Amino acid sequence: MLEIRHLKTLHALREEGSLAAAAEHLHLTPSALSHQLKELEQWLSLSLLSRKTKPLQFSAAGQCLLKLADQVLPLVQNARGELVRLAHGQTGRLLLASECHSCFDWLMPVLNRYRQDFPDVDLDFASGFEPEPHTQLQLGEIDLLVTTDCLPLKGVQYHRLFDYESRLVLAPSHPLATLDVISAEDVAAQTLIAYPVEPTRLDIVAGFLSPYGLQPSKLRTTELTPMLIQLVASGRGVAALPDWVVRDYEQKGWVVSRRLIPKISDAAMVNDGLRRTLYAAVREADEGLVFMQGFLQLLVRMTQSR
Repeated sequence: MLEIRHLKTLHALREEGSLAAAAEHLHLTPSALSHQLKELEQWLSLSLLSRKTKPLQFSAAGQCLLKLADQVLPLVQNARGELVRLAHGQTGRLLLASECHSCFDWLMPVLNRYRQDFPDVDLDFASGFEPEPHTQLQLGEIDLLVTTDCLPLKGVQYHRLFDYESRLVLAPSHPLATLDVISAEDVAAQTLIAYPVEPTRLDIVAGFLSPYGLQPSKLRTTELTPMLIQLVASGRGVAALPDWVVRDYEQKGWVVSRRLIPKISDAAMVNDGLRRTLYAAVREADEGLVFMQGFLQLLVRMTQSR
């Protein structure tokens, strides 16, 4: 029976040029190596080399098996390395999803650095507009979720990233832009332009309108942040976006933003506006994987300054 060890033996004989040197390279005795070679020749009923020539001369059958060794041995070595990395959690799949649809400005540098540190990890994105991303995480359909909602799900762990303010985005000429205080009733009367997710998952609905028992009078959706900004700038409605997103467009003069004051009992918190916290959610069973730990540590470190 032809085995991997036979291919390694023939490869060593060619590279070392003699039976004694090949045996030393393979950590075998010359007699053990000679016995292995005879065993293979008997199974094939063919001679593989001339033992009396220096360097060794391979027969046509020997040359054929050497070609096979040149093809197979690198594949075996690569597979062995991959299995070692898998055993130590250094490679695998990392499928990301984000409920923060404007997070890519700060997420892309994290991903670029991570690819350098963990080139063997299959890093990919899932759609961020799925109706139940937390359940997808729990079921193993995705591996990490960037979210503002810490749902109490069995087997899911949340890692805090950073806080941000969700601000109301308006056209500069919008009537609400002239008000000192914008009420939930004012906002509910507007067309809300948002990403195509369940309204209850939107910051402005969950944290500003719902506490007053209100919903937007009309909802218009778009998947792209630039399109959302253009719709707001043209007076088609209002939106709510994280402060770091609004800042860039506000500096260009395309839109203005105003603070949303949520319904809270602590008056000292009023000036903070509508504050939200981003988390990275992962399955507890995956937290010990080296490549997962590497991503979480990098994610936390590179977002600390936000």
